[in-house]
Amino acid sequence: MTELLVRRLQIDLQTPFSGRWNGGDAFRSAFFNALSMAFPVGEQYFIDSLRNGLAAMPEQQRQQFAAEVQGFVGQEATHRHLHGLFNRQLEKLGYRNLIAQRAKCRISKNAAIDLRLHLAATAATEHLTAIFADWLLRHPEALEGAPERLRLLWQWHSAEETEHRNTAFDIHRAAGGSHQWRVRCFRYVTAIFLWDLLCQTMLNLWHDGSLFNGSSWRNAARLLFAPDGLIRGNLGKWRDYLLPEFHPGQHEGLRATQWLMDNKAQFFVLGKGR
Repeated sequence: MTELLVRRLQIDLQTPFSGRWNGGDAFRSAFFNALSMAFPVGEQYFIDSLRNGLAAMPEQQRQQFAAEVQGFVGQEATHRHLHGLFNRQLEKLGYRNLIAQRAKCRISKNAAIDLRLHLAATAATEHLTAIFADWLLRHPEALEGAPERLRLLWQWHSAEETEHRNTAFDIHRAAGGSHQWRVRCFRYVTAIFLWDLLCQTMLNLWHDGSLFNGSSWRNAARLLFAPDGLIRGNLGKWRDYLLPEFHPGQHEGLRATQWLMDNKAQFFVLGKGR
């Protein structure tokens, strides 16, 4: 079992910030804004999936996972709240949140499918976010020039995503989810998430007036497709998920642990799960 602390981050998200908050870089800002726009709906879905998965378990299994799921829910609820505040600032700047609308429609359309598929989709998305989170902690230059409070938000979120990377996977497996459907869901989630993220990023760039600027796409290539870029540099970790013997705990989380230890003054603990 994983001990998951529920932390309250001490951060100001009421003070406005510019659309190009990430060092003035149009693409980096648009890309991170698109991620944030997806988070509140996605995190509520993850919370609901794990709560429903836990409730469907036999009593002995439920007791085994209850505290960890409680910690997971607490962390994700805090992420949902803070990114909701972040997104409200984007709304005031006139950004349209298409990615959340698409996610809500998809969740509603698939509400009645087998619970194990919801857990598989949650585990798949959590793996993608864990990959991104570890990459971001390895590459602080991706937030170069951002206000300290916004760097703090993204690095804290990344640390906690790494910390709870095992939970949804373990619940899916405990609920009887198969490797075959886990892999199918992972391929599907990857394609849908990347497409939605691309569309929202392009919409953000359009709103910013930088969609057709060559510098936007040169910066995109560096961020995503450099040898150690977000996508190209993580293909190996993406492929790992396809292996029958894979478990998220095989990917190290030392950067996240160290970041949380080094930044204790930035938050206080509300509770924990094991």
